[in-house]
Order: sequence, then structure tokens, then C-alpha cells
Amino acid sequence: MSLEKDIMTAMKEAMKAKDQTALAALRAVKSEILLAKTSGDNGDLSEEDEIKLVQKLVKQRKDSARIFSEQDREDLSQPELAQAAVLEQFLPEQLSEEEIAKVVADIISQTGAAGMKDMGKVMGMANQQLAGKADGRTISTIVKDQLT
Repeated sequence: MSLEKDIMTAMKEAMKAKDQTALAALRAVKSEILLAKTSGDNGDLSEEDEIKLVQKLVKQRKDSARIFSEQDREDLSQPELAQAAVLEQFLPEQLSEEEIAKVVADIISQTGAAGMKDMGKVMGMANQQLAGKADGRTISTIVKDQLT
């Protein structure tokens, strides 16, 4: 449960610094962890589950910020992006697009994928290998580019 301890430590620091943006983001993570623990069978989360949970929250924040920006509501977009930045600190180092492209190319050569009909197979393997290290949207874009 290292993530939970890290979140609690960061929450204490945010409270001391009176950083409301960080505090709101960290409270959201803590809440999601508690919900996942109580709804789970064994009441324990694996490190992979914790990373998926934080990734989901980051994605929600970024999607909200994008929607607010499209509606010319930068006053609402900026706090969402700031919270996403706080949460990204707890994710593993993200791979660059070039590194993702190399992994995807290896998967395509291994599976013998020939076109868009094989995208599901390639995406499944890519998501397994790149779990926590790359955003699903980025992986999808790279897979589409390489299969067409």
C-alpha cells in the first residue's frame, strides 16, 4: 500500500502549504482507494490496481479540462489541469511516443498483424505490455498509424 501512504503524506504537506488544488486532487484519490477497498473481495488493492485508479482520475481531469477549453471556460479548465498534474506525480514514468512506437512495431511483427482488422489483437497486447507507462489514446493512435 505504498501509494496510499504516499497520498496521505502528500495530503499532509498540501494541508500545511494550504494548497487547495493539490488537496482536492489527493482527496479524490484517497476516496477512490477507499471505495475500491470496500467494494473489493479481499479489501486489498494491488499496485497495478492503484495505478489504474490514478490513471482514471488523471484522464477524467484532462477530459474535463478539454471540454471546458472547447467551451471557452479557461477559468474551469486550469484547475482541472492543475489537479491532473498533481496526480501524475504518483504514476510511473511515461514512455515517449518513439518508445511506444517501438513496442507496437514489435507486437505487430510478433502477431503478423496486416491491417485494421487486427487492431484489437494488437491493442490488447500493447495495453498489457504498456500498462501504466502510456496513455491508451496515444497507444491507439500509434497502432492506427502503423497498421494503415
